[in-house]
Amino acid sequence: MTRNFAIEYVVDHFNSGAFLQDLQRRIDLRTESQKPEAADILSSYLEDELIPALQKLGFTSHAVHPNPAAPTCPFLVAARYEGEQLPTVLLYGHGDVVNGYDEQWRSGLSPWKISVEGDRWYGRGTADNKGQHSINLAALAAVIEARSGKLGFNIKLLLETGEEIGSPGLHAFCTQHKTALSADLLIASDGPRISAANPTIFLGSRGLINFKLNLDLRTGAHHSGNWGGVLRNPGVALAAAISSMVSASGKILLEGLRPPAMDEAVRQALSEVHVGGNPGEPEVDADYGEPGLTPAQRLFGWNTLEVLAFRTGNAEKPVSAIPAHASATLQLRFVVGTVWQQLYEVIRKHLDDNDFPFVSLEVEEGRPATRLAPDDSWVGWAMRSIESSVGKKPVLLPNLGGTCPNDAFETIIGMPTLWVPHSYPGCSQHAPDEHMLASVTREALQIMAGLFWDLGENGHTVYEEKRKLAMTNELAQS
Repeated sequence: MTRNFAIEYVVDHFNSGAFLQDLQRRIDLRTESQKPEAADILSSYLEDELIPALQKLGFTSHAVHPNPAAPTCPFLVAARYEGEQLPTVLLYGHGDVVNGYDEQWRSGLSPWKISVEGDRWYGRGTADNKGQHSINLAALAAVIEARSGKLGFNIKLLLETGEEIGSPGLHAFCTQHKTALSADLLIASDGPRISAANPTIFLGSRGLINFKLNLDLRTGAHHSGNWGGVLRNPGVALAAAISSMVSASGKILLEGLRPPAMDEAVRQALSEVHVGGNPGEPEVDADYGEPGLTPAQRLFGWNTLEVLAFRTGNAEKPVSAIPAHASATLQLRFVVGTVWQQLYEVIRKHLDDNDFPFVSLEVEEGRPATRLAPDDSWVGWAMRSIESSVGKKPVLLPNLGGTCPNDAFETIIGMPTLWVPHSYPGCSQHAPDEHMLASVTREALQIMAGLFWDLGENGHTVYEEKRKLAMTNELAQS
């Protein structure tokens, strides 16, 4: 059999309606991880839906494991082994979804039944993430069929059921099961492409940390006519404190919140990437953010400081009084190289040195940034594979603009990471009327079938190349 056969096979699977039937069965299960009462459904998704599907694919090892931090959100680990000298790939996905919000969906639509309207397949989890991991499993089946029962590589699967509530327990689980999950490469599918028309690869994600600023100056508000000019206004003071850290045009002014100089490989990878322009998306503000960078470089290759909320006085019914309190929640999205662990010390010193000692600071737990080097050999291999399958050069993003738990795989388990998303920016992920596009789904099936075929065909070459390089580096260090 040939590579083309594997791709044609998975397209036939899609055209026959069989893929839609499999996905409908999975959408039926209301795996809302935000609801503790959904615990049995989350377990059923793994045990009754996915394990039988994996058994058909030749996975001989499979088990549902308890979550060390969230008892209602178990993990599924499965493996298919073909040979010691072959590369091993870890697949990742999640089976949980956000709340259905049934009553908010457009008339005639249900979050728990796929409705097909032209190119759109509506249903909760179609885009995030049941549709995406279903694509990958269908592509595996096509390659196994084309290779007469073989893949040409070893494969492991980790599927969690708590991603939509922040992946509690994932990092602890990866630490506990590091050997069982170890692999030469992670391939995961989550999040959107850069656009529906452009296949996309991203290699990690920006980090994320929130912090709160608060002024609690006195008890009660005081008349602005009687006390204006002699009482410090907390709203004015807090706005000034924020403006000392980020300008009105979005440039980060506090050096400790800025990233190091952009790596040239990252700069080049983003030089031809375009942000926005898709239906329903807001217009990009060309003059906002770090000067001298393109919108793509600002979004994917730089740090941003955002004000998420600001409160002082009574916004609904303002009165002529100087408020006693003001508070704001800010968020730093950051790239690899940012010294984010010292965020509290950096901001506290800045506030104290700039006459804002009265502003209190609270820093929440953050997530680190991750990024596989754009010139890694696995990246070039994947780019060539995707272009060969669909005739389009994929867009390469050094990292996602948002945040995903990629550090669990890159840092804890220790492997290069490739994310190949199968959704698009307008999918209404997490919102009513979530949907996937049939056209993107069909193309994604072709992409993944080609990618898995190439893993069996020439993935061992990349594997051996990286293994020898690692041994050379190890000898040089010793």
